[in-house]
Amino acid sequence: MKSAVRTVLLILVLLIAAGGGGAWYIWNGMQPVAPAGQPVTFTIEKGTGSAGIADLLEKNGIIRNSLFFKGYLKWTKEGSKFKAGTYVAKPGDTYDELIARLNAGDVVKEETLMFTIPEGYTAEQVADKLATASKLNSAVFVDLMNSGKALKEADVLGIPQEPDLRHRLEGYLFPETYELPKDSTPQEILEAMLEQLAKKLDTIPNWHEKLKARGLSLHELLTVASLVEREVVVDTERPLVAGVIYNRLKKEQKLEIDATVQYLLDQPKERLLYKDLEIESPYNTYKHAGLPPGPICNPGLPSIQAALEPQASDYYFYVTKKDGSKGHLFAKTYKEHLANIQKSKQTSQ
Repeated sequence: MKSAVRTVLLILVLLIAAGGGGAWYIWNGMQPVAPAGQPVTFTIEKGTGSAGIADLLEKNGIIRNSLFFKGYLKWTKEGSKFKAGTYVAKPGDTYDELIARLNAGDVVKEETLMFTIPEGYTAEQVADKLATASKLNSAVFVDLMNSGKALKEADVLGIPQEPDLRHRLEGYLFPETYELPKDSTPQEILEAMLEQLAKKLDTIPNWHEKLKARGLSLHELLTVASLVEREVVVDTERPLVAGVIYNRLKKEQKLEIDATVQYLLDQPKERLLYKDLEIESPYNTYKHAGLPPGPICNPGLPSIQAALEPQASDYYFYVTKKDGSKGHLFAKTYKEHLANIQKSKQTSQ
């Protein structure tokens, strides 16, 4: 009898010891890896399930045992919302820390190419900005701006390719802050800028119908918008200046816009000379009636909207105030315009 009792007690002790050892084994296997060594970068591909992710974590030495991690995910009902991407984890991260990171999609931010194009920049200024950001030669961008080669959006937008155009993409490179993949090619960079123009145009309700109603092509609209962009600083005046441009076009008067002459100079001048107004070019609106062959800069959305929806008036002239406000005085007749010129000079004193 005593022998039987001893046998039962021995078996119980062995079972308890085995159970305790198993529990300890599981507990130990779920502990974080010793916090030593460098952080580990790993990538979870799209479509990878939680089991595959667990195996990946074990393979990269981030967890001790993938089987225990799978069990923990099942017990906590986690793993269904893990997001694909490239992550960084370090030895010592707990299960809960890893799960939180994978659920949040706390991925490594890839290196990007970031640049800002101000409103009113010319194609050559844009090329210089892109060259600085990408560490490439600006001539690469200028060549593409002239040819539009391999740019699908150039065809979608219907950008003309006429010999009189200084830069084919002038006016179509939307001014904006861009963040693109670091290894973007010049074609991809310019494509993104053209696509941004298309997106911005689509924010204007019924812009296609409004354009058709004005009897303009997109190219003509952007040309007017570029003139407004370079002539106007005060936003509220943009529709009014656009209206003046249309009034003069309708009356077949030369636009005589200084900005079109400045566009032809190697360096802009604070004040144009009479000899500058004699430069022979289809862009010179002092010598040629109608619109120039194309835009003279890359306009922002307010100027595009002003060109599409100008403010109606009887004005045919405007002159910049010299009081520092950068606003304009408007006139219906040349006589009134001359008076405004004198009035403008007086405000500067």
